[in-house]
Amino acid sequence: MKRRIRRSEQEYSIDCCALCKLNENCPDKYGEKITLKSHELTVHYFCLLMSSGVYQRGEENEGIYGFLVDDIKQEVSRSYRLCAVCKKNGASVGCYIKSCRKMVHFPCGKQHQFIFQFTDPFPSYCKDHSPTQSLPVSSCVSEPLSCSVCLDPIEAVLSYSVLKCPACHGSWFHRDCVQNQAHSAAMFFFRCTLCNNKDMFQQEMLRMGIHIPERDAAWELEENAYGELLQVYQHCDAIKCLSHSGRTNSSRTGWFQILRCMLCGSRGTHRKCASLNTFETDWACEDCAAAVDATGALFSFITCCAKNTSAILEINRLFLMMGRPSLSGSSAKEILQELASQISQHHPSMPVVVSGNKVLEAAMELVKRSDFKPSHALAVRFTSSKHIPSSGNTRHFLSLLVQQLQNTIFEGPDGAKNLTLDAQALREDVYFDVGCLLSLSLIHGGPPLGFFSRALYQHLFNFPRDTPLTVEDMGNTGFTDKVKKIQESRSLEELREAMQSASEYLEVAGCMRPVDSLSDKDTLVEDIVSFHLITRLQLPFQRFCEGLKTLGVFDQVQMFPGAFVSLFCSSPDKLTAETMSALFTVKFSEQEETTGKESAVVTFWRHYLVECEVGRCATSLEDVLIYATSADVVPAIGFSPNPTLSFLNPLDPAGAFPKSQPSSNHLVLPVVPSYQVFKKNMEYAVCQLTVMQAI
Repeated sequence: MKRRIRRSEQEYSIDCCALCKLNENCPDKYGEKITLKSHELTVHYFCLLMSSGVYQRGEENEGIYGFLVDDIKQEVSRSYRLCAVCKKNGASVGCYIKSCRKMVHFPCGKQHQFIFQFTDPFPSYCKDHSPTQSLPVSSCVSEPLSCSVCLDPIEAVLSYSVLKCPACHGSWFHRDCVQNQAHSAAMFFFRCTLCNNKDMFQQEMLRMGIHIPERDAAWELEENAYGELLQVYQHCDAIKCLSHSGRTNSSRTGWFQILRCMLCGSRGTHRKCASLNTFETDWACEDCAAAVDATGALFSFITCCAKNTSAILEINRLFLMMGRPSLSGSSAKEILQELASQISQHHPSMPVVVSGNKVLEAAMELVKRSDFKPSHALAVRFTSSKHIPSSGNTRHFLSLLVQQLQNTIFEGPDGAKNLTLDAQALREDVYFDVGCLLSLSLIHGGPPLGFFSRALYQHLFNFPRDTPLTVEDMGNTGFTDKVKKIQESRSLEELREAMQSASEYLEVAGCMRPVDSLSDKDTLVEDIVSFHLITRLQLPFQRFCEGLKTLGVFDQVQMFPGAFVSLFCSSPDKLTAETMSALFTVKFSEQEETTGKESAVVTFWRHYLVECEVGRCATSLEDVLIYATSADVVPAIGFSPNPTLSFLNPLDPAGAFPKSQPSSNHLVLPVVPSYQVFKKNMEYAVCQLTVMQAI
């Protein structure tokens, strides 16, 4: 009697899936429905993938994508347990947690909030053991108003049916919506609809049970999907068309050849209808011409009204597409100056009190304050020194801060540092704070950074594009020598010995594998380098990038990485007499009788700079720059205002000394009769400041 019941339960049509017993053909829900008529066997691909007792033991072209027919039939016979949802026999999908005994059919699991992860080993998790998402404690996350795919209202509570992007935390989705998007966009085009992040977004969606097909996007698989691209616009849109053959007629040349708009391509005109000469080939429609002519007004409007950097970035892209100059200019200095316009002079400055040399501690305390506003000016005070002019405190503070930040979350030689993995720094969110402080320094007049390694810059901003990482990019870590031995192996035996000596690290990195030929070492080294520099640092990179977004720095560098690479990765150019002289604009007196004497002092000044450069003076060029501006290098953003020189005509030239006004980057030079007097007085003034600062 029992045999009869089991046999009757299994008497299903060949069109039904042998595992879930459903006849539905719904690829986005259950995967491809595959029928092997010769074996009288039909299965849904997802039902097969998620079954607990069947494995892909064949080649891709054997059975059903490598699942052998005999194995599938054995799995069908094995699946006799009752489904926890529908209470029928044949449940083949079990919870991945060994202590959990829940078994379901795949479709029943979807209804009962099972999460199926479409990554090897294709685990399934019941509702009680399924992975969940969480919101970051330290991030300011705004509640969503709608799903980022369907735009319908969404409840801002993370659950099985509501997911969020792990990169921006601002894009929320209905599960069904994001699954439909993944099914349509596939692996190459599937990304967050708000921040456009791809890697982190796909990893998180896979973890939360979203299936991402490994194929071309659905729209690329349609027949004649790009047929319209083979057609060109052939229509005269002039108010009055002069062609007797009609608006669609176009000759090869001459008056009645149709020209398309050189900007949008979606409007056209006969030369005759637009009063163009027969040799003219460029024409813009009225809409595009008006937009191009309005760029000047648009620039003024944006600089006056735009409150967030993302709006300016979108306008930048529009301008570049139109062939117009970018609002942000072409150099890092100009871009930073534009971002510095966010700093408000109408709000109280942020006070920063530095005790002794504890610059980093004061800076960390600043960014963790509840009232911290990065767009407010800084008011820095050193409690241990009374000899630094108050006007130079901020520059001195930022210069010391950049030096001390290099020894926080970075490792490697000077001038080529990578991020390091520090569990305590992650717990305390130091990566975010350091990124925030570096952005703050660049915008508020700090020095160029100059200590990033090329590998770090490349991973952050993808520049240069598509450049592979190498063992040298790992720096001098304790593991680098072992990786080099693997790379330099000349025989298979030598390669295996090198792998064995590094087995502990390879196990941690997930790179320990059998090697069958010497050529396997290239892929192995590539995986090791990728793990060491990228994979293990994903969360630190994420928080560091979030910090660099302060005041819009990260977004602008990401848009113009070539302009910023020297600012991040190269030491500041050494001061020379020529560059120092070019920094200062000379302002002569209006009286003609003194202009000649002041010109002679300018000659003294330039000769003095040359002697500082070659070491014939008691002062260096850096000392002179500090005396005039309180900065030992030119800030990344440049000086504001630009350094200037003016002149003082004293009654007693021999006893006249130069005067500096660091708050305005202004240097006053006395008019003296000889170079010897000029040099003596300059050295005295500059050295006196140096000695006072050292006390």
